Amino acid sequence: MSEFVTARARMVNEQIAARGIRDPGVLDALRSVPRERFVPAEQVEFAYVDSPLGIGKGQTISQPYIVALMAESLQLDGHERVLEIGTGSGYGAAVLGRLAREVFTIERHPELAAEAASRLAAAEGSNVRVIEGDGTLGLAEHAPFDAIVVTAGGPQVPPALLEQLAIGGRLVIPVGTDRALQTLLRIHRISAARYEKEELEPVRFVPLIGAAGWQPASGERAVSAPISGTDRGIPRLLRECGEALESTEGGGLDAVLDRIADARVVLIGEATHGTSEFYSLRAAITRRLIERRGFSVVAVEADWPDAAIVNRWVRELVDGQPAQGEAFRRFPLWMWRNHETRAFVEWLRSENLGRRSVEQVGFYGLDLFSMFTSIRAVLDYLDRVDPAAARIARLRYGCLTPWEGEPQTYAGAVLTGRYRLCEKEAVAMLHDLAARRLDYAAHDGFRFLNAVQNARLVAEAERYYRAMYYGPAESWNLRDRHMFQTLSALLAHHGESTRAVVWAHNSHLGNAAATEMAARGETNLGQLCRERLGPSCYAIGFGTDHGTVAAAREWDGKMETMDIRPAHHLSYERLFHDSGRPAFLLPLRHASRPEVREELSVPRLERAIGVIYRPETEIQSHYFQAMLPAQFDEYAWFDATTALSPISRREALALPQAHPFALREP
Repeated sequence: MSEFVTARARMVNEQIAARGIRDPGVLDALRSVPRERFVPAEQVEFAYVDSPLGIGKGQTISQPYIVALMAESLQLDGHERVLEIGTGSGYGAAVLGRLAREVFTIERHPELAAEAASRLAAAEGSNVRVIEGDGTLGLAEHAPFDAIVVTAGGPQVPPALLEQLAIGGRLVIPVGTDRALQTLLRIHRISAARYEKEELEPVRFVPLIGAAGWQPASGERAVSAPISGTDRGIPRLLRECGEALESTEGGGLDAVLDRIADARVVLIGEATHGTSEFYSLRAAITRRLIERRGFSVVAVEADWPDAAIVNRWVRELVDGQPAQGEAFRRFPLWMWRNHETRAFVEWLRSENLGRRSVEQVGFYGLDLFSMFTSIRAVLDYLDRVDPAAARIARLRYGCLTPWEGEPQTYAGAVLTGRYRLCEKEAVAMLHDLAARRLDYAAHDGFRFLNAVQNARLVAEAERYYRAMYYGPAESWNLRDRHMFQTLSALLAHHGESTRAVVWAHNSHLGNAAATEMAARGETNLGQLCRERLGPSCYAIGFGTDHGTVAAAREWDGKMETMDIRPAHHLSYERLFHDSGRPAFLLPLRHASRPEVREELSVPRLERAIGVIYRPETEIQSHYFQAMLPAQFDEYAWFDATTALSPISRREALALPQAHPFALREP
């Protein structure tokens, strides 16, 4: 149909070629193979979304970009005999059939093998032969092969495949010690005994099961149901294994505290930036970590200068400045200026009153959008402690002042050559502060940390706004690396025994390597924490099916209380909804039954709503592919949720002037 042809061409141009696939044969093959014929009927609408899709039996049809990357890596010229391990739906084999003389493809599931053979025949895949069997053993009777591609992740390269690769041939395979995460390898056979290995990029595939791969998990047949919302086995398992939440105030949290154990950093997420239940439970868990486990840092997805106003208030820091209110005054105001956050910071102030200064709990911001507020904070600090340095800082930061109103336009001026690059000045200011560390820090403590962090934020924000013009992956990575560096600086400042709680969106705190972000070259705070801290990092994700959410329809728009659409039938959220339970915690790292991790390890859709919600384009705007057990250690579920309760202007004007959420009359 014409709409599929158009969608296919757009996918190849915008999602494949635009991401670096250059082989014209591969691009033509993807344009010619009708992917809609290789996906289950209920998923046809997603045929040209650059994402893996479930096909049943715990298997997936690979993401088109990955199919293209692997095909290009084989370096085919049209004369080769190719062996594919893991037929799945047959889509990859169909693409290879356009690129090679002859293709053999092995599938271990009889039903999938039969369905793929039928689809390939209908798609005129006459040079593709489907064989049922153990792909890890290869196909010795038809060896050698000029190219071999494996579409499942194994713990090693199967020896049989190396033996069956022709001299001069190439083998492409994902390999990793984790069943969920791998590195894509290309192996070139140079001679009878010599092979050269090249690492291509991180990937995530379903496990390679077989004699020379992963062994079948216990009860594997039980976990091979289609990943459809109509499936009842997984919801029943969730219903049986979920731990009841008595209330959003944290009833029944002793077990999760035991699972967190000695973790140094606990990442607590949210599936939206505007849901009351997420904020309330997150605060309840944090209160218990502070009271019972000695956590002393709360770091949030907010700008450093705004959080610093809260930090001064909850710790009653006296530094000679007048009382400050009016934190979090830029869009989106409701994200932090709400009754749920207010209740927590007021509790934190009360908690700190009974502690010595060195034992008090701090409240800090990790984000980098406050470039010009941070510039003012650096100047204010230097005016007090080093007026000469303040004069130099004003000259350096003057480079950025033309863009104070709209910092996002700065990058355009730099790239078009209309203005000199300000990176040198911003970085020099940070280096100067660092060089004076001993002079300043000896008597300034947190005030010096605050100044250094603001200087670091200015330097990183300058890079961030430039990176916006180079693409979303680069700017996303810069932002999340900044958040990780800020967290690391806080841990270093407070000492080796410091334990921190981090509040941010699921998309920042869930391991990016377990989502489609990895295929786009993106990392996040959660992945960086896992890589640095290992099991000392514990991540809790959140989800909901329906209800209301505080959000805007466009950036800088008015907050609305919007209805959340019920979850898509192919999503994790639908499985949790079908459990029939209103609210529960599901342990994933310490699952009560191994089937929980196995059942949920097949990639599925997951919903993410930020400060913008567009229900009319929800699939494109708010869903992405993920593997939940590799993404989080724990998952908090609320079937029905309600929007945050913003602090009204009248309420803010009535607060004491020192309160961080107070407003002053103009």
